[in-house]
Amino acid sequence: MKLYRTSHGTFIEENGTFYPVAANSWDELLASTHLHDLARAAIVGTGISSLNESTILAPIVSQEVWAAGVTYYRSRSARIEESKDAGGGNFYDRVYSAERPELFFKATGRRVVGPGTAVRIRSDAQWSVPEPELTLLVDPRGSIVGYTIGNDMSSRDIEGENPLYLPQAKMYDGSCALGPCILLSPEPLGPSTGIHLEIQRKSEPVFSASTSLAELKRDPNELVSFLFRDNSFPQCVFLLTGTGIVPDDDFTLAAGDVIRISIDGIGTLENHVASSSTA
Repeated sequence: MKLYRTSHGTFIEENGTFYPVAANSWDELLASTHLHDLARAAIVGTGISSLNESTILAPIVSQEVWAAGVTYYRSRSARIEESKDAGGGNFYDRVYSAERPELFFKATGRRVVGPGTAVRIRSDAQWSVPEPELTLLVDPRGSIVGYTIGNDMSSRDIEGENPLYLPQAKMYDGSCALGPCILLSPEPLGPSTGIHLEIQRKSEPVFSASTSLAELKRDPNELVSFLFRDNSFPQCVFLLTGTGIVPDDDFTLAAGDVIRISIDGIGTLENHVASSSTA
């Protein structure tokens, strides 16, 4: 089952048909102890055959977004390379093999954009990339109840200058995209699940790559257990699990680029890049 938040209400998709879900609020629905049952109960009647893509919103209102870093070997290597001149490369190698993962706050709901809208690059960054990530929906009790697609926009030159600049490299308006839906599943996604990134510039592909969850070093439940240590999330929380795809060091995003992130079983999240001055 896939759960969609739209400007016309909430819908559950089952076998290509969309059914409205009666809910007082998105926050209340996600935090319900019976989320899967409520969604399945909505699958009645004839439903509709499609949703207007322009009405689909980011699947977030009051939830926080957190992120895990250095969970793939490719990410470890990229972080070491970008920060070696600042003396921070050793930190990333140590985090990759440490018991405690890197976790950081990424965004509030108002900073997150949905499918078909614009992500942003910082006005003071010269080297910006998207980071395609499987994103967990975790309920207030610390259980993974669903999955979506996340784009953790990153300013690599700012983080590379000094690892302590991570918040500035990662957290700003339009720095995160989520969507297009939440795949509701009590079961973990298999290791063969593919994650795919394509970037187009002026309708021409300029970068594409794929990875799979088999390359994810950290177990998602392990990441959640650390996130919930001395932390509470009464409205649920989204947790990005890290990226295994990093463009080459000579690549940076530009205004107008189109970013498509696909994850098997979930769908495709597409956004374009706004200029730093675009609201």
